[in-house]
Amino acid sequence: MYKMFGIKRLGYYLSLLLAVVVFAMPQPSLAEVRNPPYWVSIAAGQARMRTGPGRSFPATWLYQRRDLPVRVLEIYPNWRKVEDPDGAKGWIQSNLLSEKRTAMVRGGVVAMREAPNPSAKILWRAAPGVIGRVTKCQSSYCEFDVLGKIGYVEIASLWGITPGEAID
Repeated sequence: MYKMFGIKRLGYYLSLLLAVVVFAMPQPSLAEVRNPPYWVSIAAGQARMRTGPGRSFPATWLYQRRDLPVRVLEIYPNWRKVEDPDGAKGWIQSNLLSEKRTAMVRGGVVAMREAPNPSAKILWRAAPGVIGRVTKCQSSYCEFDVLGKIGYVEIASLWGITPGEAID
């Protein structure tokens, strides 16, 4: 009888331990579940792009521009292969990236309009290289926020948005 009681108690503790381990395991974030390609931005003030998915791989770039939009091309545990606005490709640690949607002005100076149409009043102008937060996109315009100055910009002038992509 004593041996049977010990086995039951051992089984109870093993079940409890298994439940704790299962619930304590980290759940995959949205970035880990999404299928590439998709857009993210650099969250850290400094982020190294490497030739492979690991700290032992040499760094090819040191990004010092928070919110720079990058396109995720491949996923590896804790690492993302990304492409930057200039076409450079490499690996960045996933904890240095953010789901916050940003875009960068490409080409020439663009008008930030009051409404999403080409005849709307121009509120601001943004120079090439300016980065802003993208809050919503419909048809061919996105709402673009540059440090609180908000206006609609044509998607064709932005890097960080897929043509035809809708963001709410």
